Amino acid sequence: MSELCNEKHTYGNLINGRWVESASGNVITITSPADGSFIGEIQAVSREEVDEVIRYSKEGLSLWAGVPIFEKAQILYNAAELLEERTEEIADILMMEIAKDRKSSVSEVKRTADFLRFTADAGKSLEGIAVSGENFPGGSRNKISYVRRVPLGTVLAISPFNYPINLSASKIAPALMGGNTVILKPATQGAISALHLVKALQDAGLPGGVLQTVTGKGSEIGDYIVTHENINFINFTGSTEVGRHLSKISCMTPLLLELGGKDAALVLEDADLKYAASNIVEGAFSYSGQRCTAVKRIITTDKVADQLVDMLKTGIEKLSVGDPRDNVVVTPLIDQKSADFAEFLIQDAVAKGAELIVGNKREGNLVYPTLLDKVTVDMEIAWKEPFSPILPIIRVKDMEEAVEIANRSEYGLQSSVFTKDINKAFRIAEKLEVGTVQINNKTERGPDHFPFLGVKASGMGTQGVKYSIEAMTRPKAITINLTE
Repeated sequence: MSELCNEKHTYGNLINGRWVESASGNVITITSPADGSFIGEIQAVSREEVDEVIRYSKEGLSLWAGVPIFEKAQILYNAAELLEERTEEIADILMMEIAKDRKSSVSEVKRTADFLRFTADAGKSLEGIAVSGENFPGGSRNKISYVRRVPLGTVLAISPFNYPINLSASKIAPALMGGNTVILKPATQGAISALHLVKALQDAGLPGGVLQTVTGKGSEIGDYIVTHENINFINFTGSTEVGRHLSKISCMTPLLLELGGKDAALVLEDADLKYAASNIVEGAFSYSGQRCTAVKRIITTDKVADQLVDMLKTGIEKLSVGDPRDNVVVTPLIDQKSADFAEFLIQDAVAKGAELIVGNKREGNLVYPTLLDKVTVDMEIAWKEPFSPILPIIRVKDMEEAVEIANRSEYGLQSSVFTKDINKAFRIAEKLEVGTVQINNKTERGPDHFPFLGVKASGMGTQGVKYSIEAMTRPKAITINLTE
């Protein structure tokens, strides 16, 4: 098997430059969350095959290290062009594999092409520095340290279902520009889309063994590959539960973890309510809320809550719901389990006294956008990450209480502050225990060269093009001692 997939839509793994099927013959069938239709089959690799992939990755390190940075960058430029040429094809697969609306699917592919180009540019700007010994007390200018960044080795990139193209590339491209080899383990649902990204990178000129893939069930190969002695860095995006597990078993292997969030939008009494409501609706419900940076709760006071609720209700009722092929905003959730959890959160809140404003309707794994008012801190939806189109409103007496409730969460990814008073915005932003505070904007990931990070249960380490390259490289100092 030399191509990505065969006539039966059985997809192979890229191993040492060739697309191959597992020797075991075991495959995993991927069906669409949108309509249950067959998408394709991916390989369920064995532990022995994981060993083989890691061995090829180690062999590819010296080869890749010898490729000049400008040539590494050119491969990423080539891959970006290929992605753009294949946008429609990949977007079609993305749309059906993870039930993402077509507009967002196209946008994800194009954004990834931009990410590859920007990463190539950033990689070319990496330079070493010379440090003189005379800068330190008692030192001498006869001692000079030449410091440059070198690769860590083999990077294990584990990507999630919700952005299988973009969040795979955000791990692969910086690792490659840093001189590492990469093994991609995509989420099972989303793996086919991710493999198309890898195919573009292969066609762009990557040597065999530099980028490889392993697909299969995490329960069978997940812990094995994570704890493998020849994995030098783990870059993971996924749930906090899995992230905590990885941090426990990784045995001193450096980690970059992008985990869950419970992003709060704090709406002050002087805010532009019409703008805030429109912005929050987009931030909460695009791709059905299946984003770590989705707005997941509103915290505001009674003085503006009623007016804000009316505006939110109007905006939510205008949202299109249904099949992703119809370019709607709210599409079926990734699986029935996710829909079951969403339904539980809604029913728990209503049973405990929350006021249902709109929603609470379900068809299979399609959950309609739901707005809950007068949510209290004893309700699960106040603290749990729904990863679904549910938006709770928590009413407080003042912004001090709002900050306290926002910070009481185990998560610390992002928060939004809506106000016309920039001084208030900064004072509140300083108090919020999150990686990023958005002032007068929904919580969101980009632009991709900004630092992106979470604190507490939302992650470990910093992403963003330059920051990711630095995370997957290390300084190496060579000290020159000049003689008289």
